[in-house]
This record gives sequence, structure tokens and C-alpha cells, in this order.
Amino acid sequence: MKGIAYKIFKMVLLIAVFVLLAGCNYNNQLTSKADAKDTIERAAWLAYWDLDAGEKDLQRIGKKLGKLSYFGAYFDAQDRIFIPQELSNKRKELKAKKEKYETYLTFINDKQNADESVIMKDIEVLRRIFATPASRDRHIDDLIALTLQGKYDGIEIDYERIWNDEQIAKSFSLFVDKLYKKAGENKLKLRVVLEPGTPFSIANLPQGPEYVVMFYNLYGLHSEPGPKANRGFIEKTVRQMKALPGETSVAFATGGCLWGDNGKRTLLSEAEAKTIAVIQDSKTKRDEESRCIVFEYKDMGVSYQVWYADVETLNYWIGIAKEQGVNNISIWRLGGNIAINKIE
Repeated sequence: MKGIAYKIFKMVLLIAVFVLLAGCNYNNQLTSKADAKDTIERAAWLAYWDLDAGEKDLQRIGKKLGKLSYFGAYFDAQDRIFIPQELSNKRKELKAKKEKYETYLTFINDKQNADESVIMKDIEVLRRIFATPASRDRHIDDLIALTLQGKYDGIEIDYERIWNDEQIAKSFSLFVDKLYKKAGENKLKLRVVLEPGTPFSIANLPQGPEYVVMFYNLYGLHSEPGPKANRGFIEKTVRQMKALPGETSVAFATGGCLWGDNGKRTLLSEAEAKTIAVIQDSKTKRDEESRCIVFEYKDMGVSYQVWYADVETLNYWIGIAKEQGVNNISIWRLGGNIAINKIE
């Protein structure tokens, strides 16, 4: 019991230190002025399931943001798009604070069934809404109506797993083209989020929208342990995405993942990963190729490995993107980041 009590004490103390440091970093930001104008355009996502922690990060990084995406609206059992109520409430609350950044409403192809179970990244719902020009146009009208209703500056589309289906891929390109034109008629901007495996050179995407490429999931819930991104992955993907038309952005992910040799795999925020390392008295190291922090531990007979990113990792990845001529940086996501205000 003494050992457990000591670990709990260390965890509480660590969390208190995290909060204190975050507060100090925020105060330092407020009391100092930038030495020079940033050349980086920054964007970030605020997720509906982590709004309180996300808002705390937003308070520390908000003055550095050019764009904030509210994530996200998805499909109900009748294929109708809807916004989680808690996200709508947070939008109203933050809008009253006169934000200085552009705001986007993110639409995702998750689907909530009648029993409230959720299908993640459902391509069948996309197949149905892209089935005919009429169904596609109705969907576009719904997206625009919800975006205008929430008084956002733009629409963000994050429809995934589409490029392995030729018909859906073709329909998606037509959808983006029509949505961009219709959005423009309503004075709305358009961002389109793409997976790193997108066939950029043959995707036939239209000129006009900002295309945001995910630079994460190199390793994750789908794989063995490893970093969400590293130098080789970033450099390769930047080269490939040069085939995209118009304005582009790269998106890096905060936090990391835990893998157990019993098959358990869990996404973690930076704060969660640091807390586990303290509780388990684990020695951490920084991976050279990715600059992620890595540690291992054993609990109840199960061996675990954790890889996660902190602000040093993120700044390293951003630096690689800048070397490749990319200055538009998006961060997935706000919430649970210890020193997000120190991002470059």
C-alpha cells in the first residue's frame, strides 16, 4: 500500500506542476510581444468530446492561430448530418468572446446508428449521398445551411477511406468542385482534409479549396508501436502532395499511443502519457528519427510501450515541413498538451 500511495502522490504532484507550468507559460505569453512577425499560418482542431481541455489549450495558443476548426458534424441513422449539441454550445460561447481567427465547421463521415453505436469513417453513407446529382446537391445544401446557421467562416470536409473505391473517389472530386462553387456563392471558404495515402497526382481534385494533408498515423492503433510521424515520412509526403492544386497545409498530431502485448491499443494525450510514465516509474527516452518520447513498463503481467509527441516533437516536425517550403501548419488536436503555447 505504501508503494501505491507514493505513486498516487507523485501523480497528483506532477499534474499540479503541469497546471502551474501551463499557467506560467500562458502568463509569459500575455506579457511579452513577439520579436518578429510569424511566417507560419497556424490552424487547430477543437473536438466535441474534449471541449474543456481543448478550450484550456485554446486560451494559451489562441493568439497564434489563424484558423480554428470545430470537430465535428456527422451522420445520424437516417443519413442526415447533425452537430453534437455540446459543440454547438461551445461555438456560441466562444463566438461571444470575439475570436480573432477564422472558424470552420468540420464534417466527418462517421455514422451514428439507431442504437447509438457509431461506425467510424463509413464509406457506405458517402456512397448513398453521392449516388445521384440530386442526393449530392441536397447534401451540399445541408452542409452550407448548418455552416451559415453557426456563423462559421468556412466549411471543412474530412471524409476518409474513399480512395480505395474508384466510384466514391470520382464522386468525391465532383462533390468538392460543386461544394467549393456553392460555398463561394455563400461567402464561405472551404478546407478539405486528406489522408497521407491519397493518390494526389491522380485524385483530380479541383483548384480552389485549401487542402490539408494528415501527417500522422505512420504508426498507431492499426500497427505495432512507433511514432505518428518521422522525418522520412514527412519529407516523402510533402513531395507527393506537391501535385495538389492551390493552397495546401500539413497537419501534425499531438499526443501518442499505448500498445500492450495483450493486444490493447489506446490513444493518449501528452498529459495522459506523462502521468502514466510517472505512475509506473518509467525511464523515458527521445527517439532520434521522430523526436517522440518513448517508454516501456509492465503492469499486471502485461508489457506496454508508449510513444508520444510533446512540443519539442511538434516543433521538430514543423521545422522539417518548413525546410520543404511548407508554412501552413494545422494541429490535431487541442486538449491535454502541456506547453502548446511554445509551438513555433
